[in-house]
Amino acid sequence: MTSMRRARTGTGFAALLALAVGGVGGCTVQPVDGDGKGRSPVHIGLPGSGGPATTAPAAPVTPTAPRAPAAPTAPARRSSDPPLPVVPAPVLWGPGATGRDVREVQARLRQIAWLYDGPTGTYDDLTEKAVRGFQRKRGLPVTGRTDTVTWERLRAMTREPGHWELYLMGGQPAAAPDPRCLTGRVLCVSKESRTLRWMIDGRTVSTLSVRFGSRGTPTREGVFEVYWKSRNHWSTLYDSSMPYAMFFSGGQAVHYSADFAARGYAGASHGCVNVRDEAGIKDLYAQVRTGDKVVVYR
Repeated sequence: MTSMRRARTGTGFAALLALAVGGVGGCTVQPVDGDGKGRSPVHIGLPGSGGPATTAPAAPVTPTAPRAPAAPTAPARRSSDPPLPVVPAPVLWGPGATGRDVREVQARLRQIAWLYDGPTGTYDDLTEKAVRGFQRKRGLPVTGRTDTVTWERLRAMTREPGHWELYLMGGQPAAAPDPRCLTGRVLCVSKESRTLRWMIDGRTVSTLSVRFGSRGTPTREGVFEVYWKSRNHWSTLYDSSMPYAMFFSGGQAVHYSADFAARGYAGASHGCVNVRDEAGIKDLYAQVRTGDKVVVYR
């Protein structure tokens, strides 16, 4: 009897202990330190569960990857912000360029009355001035150089020039020549378009850009004739070279000018008709004869 009561008491004690800890056979509890923070869980072996008390290994802690910083965003532009810089369009042709493409630019400019000289095939100061005017009229950056935007606008306003416009016109200005130039062999010199046209019986053979005398030493206007040619002339009055000189009025002559070739219209002559195209004046000199007419007009 006594042994049975002890057994019941032992069994009852085990059952109460099992209920107190939440189950039969063992459980996991979270012990607490004196500071109130939990320690790693342990496994408690209950009496009669068949095993000693053991400590369960702590669960591994998976490290958290750092968060990537947010990509910076451009601040919104305000009306008071300065304008963004304008990227210039690529330049196709500018001063000093030569060739067939330059002829086409000049021919198209002539079609819409921005250029009266050429096509010469050389991007000279007259061409630069015409391009500047064209750009200013249409609100484009005024550079005097034919960039891609200027070129597309010019093409849209003009037609494809033919062979005659590019080459056979000889650079004849759009304006009609002076009537006195239409007969015979004539050096037809226009102060308005700054061109010299070599004409035979009303047909323009070639055209050259020219400059004239300053206000103090103007180039005379009227009808003259070539009275003397001097291939390697040297001016003793001004101590300067005047190659391919063709004199038509006193000391005034048509001749090549290295200064005109270097400085353009920034300079002036002492009354002569300066030519800057050395190859062109050399060819003209070979064709002109003494006695040929010279007409200088405005």
